[in-house]
Amino acid sequence: MITQAKNVLITGAAKRIGAACARLLHSEGCNVFLHYRSSSAEAQRLCDELNHQRLGSAKIMQADLLNMVELEAVAREAEMAWGGIDVLVNNASSFYPTVMSDVTESQWDELLGSNLKAPFFLAQALAKTLADNNGCIVNIVDIHAERGLSGYPVYSISKAGLAAMTKILAKELGPEVRVNGVAPGAILWPESDLSESTKQEILQRVALKHNGEPDDIAKAVLFLIKDAGYITGQILTVDGGRTLFC
Repeated sequence: MITQAKNVLITGAAKRIGAACARLLHSEGCNVFLHYRSSSAEAQRLCDELNHQRLGSAKIMQADLLNMVELEAVAREAEMAWGGIDVLVNNASSFYPTVMSDVTESQWDELLGSNLKAPFFLAQALAKTLADNNGCIVNIVDIHAERGLSGYPVYSISKAGLAAMTKILAKELGPEVRVNGVAPGAILWPESDLSESTKQEILQRVALKHNGEPDDIAKAVLFLIKDAGYITGQILTVDGGRTLFC
C-alpha cells in the first residue's frame, strides 16, 4: 500500500490502460478522479465499482480535453474533489493512421491536441497543487516516440513531443514535482481489427514473444508514483523487448 493516500487524476480512465491504472492505484488506497471523453457507460461502471469498495473514493467527469474551457474545468474539479491533487496521469490519447500526403489540419490538431497539448496544459493548471503536495506526473508515452510508426506520422510526432515534454517539465517543475513517463509497446491491440497474421508478425519482433497486459503499464505507473522518489525526467519502457528489434 502507498503509505499516505494520494489523490490522482487519470485522463482517459474509462477503459484499457487508464482503467487498469485506476483499479491498481485505488487498490493502493488512492482516491481516483476519472476523466473520460465519450465512454460514459464504462466510466460510470468503473466509478461505481471503486466506490462500492470504498465509498467516496472515486469521481468521474466528462470532458473534451481539446476544449480549453473543459480542460480547465477538469483540473479545477479534480483539485476540489478531495482538497488537492498529488498525481496526474496523462493517459488520454488519440491513435489512428494518417497518410502523409493526405494529412489534414484537423487531424494534426486532434492528434497533437490530445497527445501533447492537453497533457501540457493539465500540468500547467495543476502545477501549484502538485508542488504543494510534492506530487508527480506520469505521462503515458509510446515506444514509437523514439522510432516513428510507419503510417502514423502525426501520432508518432505527437508522442515524441510528449517524451520531450516529460524531460522538460521535470526541469521546469522540479524539485517539488517529479515528472516521468511510461512507454508501452505491444500491450493492447488497437480497437480497430488487426489480422492474426499481422499480430503474429508483430509478436515475432518482441523478445518475450507475447503481448503485455494493461496491468503491466499500471504497475510501472505505480512504481513511478510509489517507489521512485529519486527518479525524474525518465521514460520507463515496458515493451517485452520490442525495441531490441527496431
